[in-house]
Amino acid sequence: MKQILVLLMSLAFCIVCQARSLEDIQESGHIVVAVYSNYAPYSFQVDGQPQGIDVEIAQAIANDLNVELQLLWLTPDETVEDDLRNAIWKGHIIHRTKADLMMRVPYDKAFSLLRDDVGLLVNELVHMFGPYQTESWAVMHSLERLPELTTMNYFSYHPVGAEIDSVPHFYLISAFGGRFKQNTTHYKSIEEAVDTLVKGDIDAVMGLRTQMHYHSHRLGSEQYPIASMGFPQMAKQQWDIGMAVHTDFRALSYAAGDVIMAMLNDGRLESIFAKYHVPLQVPQYYSE
Repeated sequence: MKQILVLLMSLAFCIVCQARSLEDIQESGHIVVAVYSNYAPYSFQVDGQPQGIDVEIAQAIANDLNVELQLLWLTPDETVEDDLRNAIWKGHIIHRTKADLMMRVPYDKAFSLLRDDVGLLVNELVHMFGPYQTESWAVMHSLERLPELTTMNYFSYHPVGAEIDSVPHFYLISAFGGRFKQNTTHYKSIEEAVDTLVKGDIDAVMGLRTQMHYHSHRLGSEQYPIASMGFPQMAKQQWDIGMAVHTDFRALSYAAGDVIMAMLNDGRLESIFAKYHVPLQVPQYYSE
């Protein structure tokens, strides 16, 4: 009986250790924030040094809480739901490490209320909050090989690239009855697609507006501009991104959300986006 009692006490202690409320974070002196690996300009590393929009926002939150920032680098799984499971409520399948806060999470009511095949909430253990950017899709092109790009119809004749299994990839191979499929090439990452664009094997790349602006500036926006065009037949053309915590730790979300609001009001958020040559589009949430 004594051994069982000790075991139960040990398990209870472990549960307490795993609980990362706002008070626990401040007492520990550090906060663990999950960011995506190799996801410039949101989160990436240069010579081992973390950089990016999400990294700087996470640092601002850590500073406000007066704690040290520790980053948990995530490799994207098959779905966002998988990423939320791995980062927030269950932990990685191997090391079981969990984050207190996750960056770059869709802020969408329909997504937060998504149900599985038996009617259960998919994201029941996650609280999503604090939108800090409205994202959309964009196309960057070579001005030399594709001087004008105003409609998708140009890809009936010009090769275009996209990240494999991404929304742009599916859109390019299926829109308008698959008209652009023969001229669409998929790549392991946006960076690989952009490198291929520079080599001259494709004439354009479609991806996140934030990524396209970042790479356009990096390569020279005069040579690789962002096209002004729409995307007919695409169901969702813009959405908000924010943060997530475990649903049990709402106090942390209130504190982090207050930081985002303060950064919007004093211009720090816009300055961070400008540092990476990305236009900030303030979510409608703040004007409601």
